Formats: sequence, structure tokens, C-alpha cells
Amino acid sequence: MKDCIFCKIIAGEINSKKYYEDDEMIIIQDIAPQAKKHYILIPKHHYCDIIEMSSDDALILGKCIKKLSLLVTSLGLDNGFRIVSNKGPDACQSVNHLHIHVLGGEQLTPHCGKK
Repeated sequence: MKDCIFCKIIAGEINSKKYYEDDEMIIIQDIAPQAKKHYILIPKHHYCDIIEMSSDDALILGKCIKKLSLLVTSLGLDNGFRIVSNKGPDACQSVNHLHIHVLGGEQLTPHCGKK
């Protein structure tokens, strides 16, 4: 998508440190970290959100999450991590390209979704 910041990062038009990359995804650091380790897993194919995906696309996302499970040591997430995907304005989705926040590297506080 032409104006999508994540598509521009994937294409190399915007510089960002990539912690991992393969044919289906990249993992970068969040620019406003909410934990000691805060990465963003971004599928390379543009979907606005999880609802826009087909069943076949969801299989690719599943492979990306499985790959994340193999990267925990290199990402410093051995003691655990939290994954979050925001969808829509009520969830504070700030970029309309499906992405998964991966938070860890420290004891995270419980989160009940309330302000």
C-alpha cells in the first residue's frame, strides 16, 4: 500500500533496524516501547487488520507466530512474552497494517483492558 509506513519499512524506503526477516515477515523494534523488549512482527503482505485476512492468509500469520517461538532466545524473551494485535479505533490501532506487538524482557503487569 502506497502510504503505509510498515509497507515502506518492508520495502526499505524507511530505515528501521530489523531483528529478523524472511519471505513472510519482519520483526522490528517499536519506536515507543511499552516494555524493556518491545518488537513488532509485521507480515509482508498488507492487510489492514486481522479481519481482512483470508483463511489462507491466516495460515501464513500462524507460520509467522510459530517462527517467533523459535526466535525467543535471540530476542531476549526466554522468560516469556505477550503478543497483542490491535484492531480498530477502540483498540487504538495506530497503523492500518496488521502487526503483532511482542512485549517482554521483564515482568509485565497484568492488563485487564481498562483505562
